[in-house]
Amino acid sequence: MGRPLRVGLVAGELSGDRLGAALIEAIRAERPDARFEGIAGAAMRAAGCEVLARSERLAIMGLVEVLGRLPALLRLRRKVARHFMQNPPDVFVGIDAPDFNLALERRLKRHAIPTLHWVSPSIWAWRRYRLKKIRRSVDQMLTLLPFEAQFYQQQGVPACFTGHPLADEIGDCGPVTPLRTELGLATGRPCVALLPGSRADEVKRLLPVFLEAARLCSQALPQLQFLLPVATPGLLPLCRDILKAEPRTLPAVKLVNGQARQAMCAADVVLLASGTATLECMLVERPMVVAYRMHPLSYAIASRLLQVPYVSLPNNLLGKEQVPEFLQNDATPQRLADSLLELLQQPGQAERQVEPFAGVHRQLRTGAAARAAQQVIARGSH
Repeated sequence: MGRPLRVGLVAGELSGDRLGAALIEAIRAERPDARFEGIAGAAMRAAGCEVLARSERLAIMGLVEVLGRLPALLRLRRKVARHFMQNPPDVFVGIDAPDFNLALERRLKRHAIPTLHWVSPSIWAWRRYRLKKIRRSVDQMLTLLPFEAQFYQQQGVPACFTGHPLADEIGDCGPVTPLRTELGLATGRPCVALLPGSRADEVKRLLPVFLEAARLCSQALPQLQFLLPVATPGLLPLCRDILKAEPRTLPAVKLVNGQARQAMCAADVVLLASGTATLECMLVERPMVVAYRMHPLSYAIASRLLQVPYVSLPNNLLGKEQVPEFLQNDATPQRLADSLLELLQQPGQAERQVEPFAGVHRQLRTGAAARAAQQVIARGSH
């Protein structure tokens, strides 16, 4: 038997950490002796990845927001690059976090370390000029969505559609009543889940708006109950502080630690930040309203670079505005409340929104982690 396969990994946030853990397990199924090290979150650490740094250090969003953290991020990237150049892995996989990973991948590729990137940056949507950087940095792009692989192949970049691990993982939610009981909710009252994001910046910008929208909804439907699954334990104090600081009387909001998917399944409608959670909500077939706010300067830059009409994954996958989106100044409590009430009070509207979701689920359910693992093993075994 040959020497163990050594895989370098860098994942940037909660969704990337989950992908990294699934990839580790899929590689181990083929190569039980494989070793993994890099920047890892809790799931990757539990799967056996040796830690050079924790993923939480990369979890920041927005062009302006990152500036304050830039010196520390650059130091961390230099440290990780130095480590991998002195101790070369057989293959390196950057998982999402393109602003951090692409420059790292470029340095490693120059040192003849095969580089793969799993989760395409949204260059089909904005900042298309990054294609040149991707060509220089990545030996192969592994995409979660089929249209992304087609885009790269048309641009002459080696790419493979893996499918999405979430689509493999998520099955039928099952009956709502036991879920609500488990989460401490009343079983006979309608429920809205509030998911303001997995980063502190997102929560600070969106949760106060979501809470005011919840207050407006409860004025129209006093029986409503609200569920707030907190993405990571570290965000729990922040969410509690925001709830306490609300100047007006709020309806009862039940906080739970994690359990975002259970919260979506238990809800009649979901109000959530744009991001991976919108895909998860689509896969569990729940009607949703999507919102996003960022630093005004970040938004001014991003909106000029945007090359598609939608920001949420469900709308981009379906090629139409199936799900209502409210961005920046349009993400007002009143507009969010009106959109939520429409879905709550008009069941036909909610059913029409959800109707095409199952077809997308089938398309994305392909055994993604195993597919990605095959590509990683093939590159690392050359």
